[in-house]
Amino acid sequence: MKNSLTNFLKFLLFLGFGLAILYFVFQKQQTAYLEECALRGTPLSDCSLIQKIIDDFRSANYGWIAVVYLCYMISNVSRSLRWKMLIKPLGRDARFVNVFAAVMLGYFGNLGLPRLGEVMRSVAVSKYEAVPVERVIGTVIVERLMDVLFLLLCIGLCLLIEFDTIITYLQKWQEGKDGGNNLLIFGATGGVLLLLAGWIFRQKIMASKLFKKVFNVVKGFGEGMLSVRKLDNPIGFWLHSINIWFMYFLMTYFCFFAFGPTADLAPKVALMAFVVGALAIAVPSPGGMGTYHLFIINLMALYGVSEADGFSFANILFFSVQLGINVVIGLIALLALPAMNKNYQPEPLPEEAKIL
Repeated sequence: MKNSLTNFLKFLLFLGFGLAILYFVFQKQQTAYLEECALRGTPLSDCSLIQKIIDDFRSANYGWIAVVYLCYMISNVSRSLRWKMLIKPLGRDARFVNVFAAVMLGYFGNLGLPRLGEVMRSVAVSKYEAVPVERVIGTVIVERLMDVLFLLLCIGLCLLIEFDTIITYLQKWQEGKDGGNNLLIFGATGGVLLLLAGWIFRQKIMASKLFKKVFNVVKGFGEGMLSVRKLDNPIGFWLHSINIWFMYFLMTYFCFFAFGPTADLAPKVALMAFVVGALAIAVPSPGGMGTYHLFIINLMALYGVSEADGFSFANILFFSVQLGINVVIGLIALLALPAMNKNYQPEPLPEEAKIL
């Protein structure tokens, strides 16, 4: 009972955080939209950001939204097949339907509490495939390590392709701040001094609990990467990993075509939006609510999309995919799992698997 109350309070906290950011973004965009209407000579009575969002949703091309959904489901099929590969060395060739439903249940859970979905899908597979839950969680950790690796690769690709744009944006941000140059010099000097202090006190630092924790995280990351070599089909594992993230990119790119003001944006902009969106979703709010909108609006402005249109695009992609399909399919998975496994009884794990 105590844990349930704690989780509910956490849910309210993160939901409140997400809604607060979303409200802040909306108020900021509403003010900017009213100023834009005044410049155009549009009566303020005919200038409502909410009505614009509603009109934008109505005018969206839902044929392209359907293609976005298709890419999303393809990515989840690959994620499920990849996870199956990680579960198999535990002594269980898990049923695809169970793994896929658990993946969708995980996305649904993450809308409530950050990382709750990872626990929910691990528990689901453990329950229906009779594998110890702590071992299933271990496979999820390896999965997430792979996702971090691919996100870093995508960030590096963005820096390679759009380095000038990113630098220009940072310079504009700096110019808008008082003492920006002094802050840059101070930061660089502080970084050098920090490295020097780290070298001088390296023995004490290496003996500290914090260093050991960080070292264990880095070590676990390396071990997770190396464990992939032990799979029956490591090439298939990497191909599924590439496909997952390629589908994520296509989701953003195809959604551009669903909305008039973004229909002419280049693929490199979709890559930037996809990476920025992934970073925004990592912020502890339900599915990135609010933070996703804030990040996407600022990015779209770099490529000539008005803030109001950027806000509409963020809403179309966020509410149609991140909330819409995840809620619907997550609920279906929650209801379907017991029915699919009503007459399913997995074989006991082999003895050699029990001692791994």
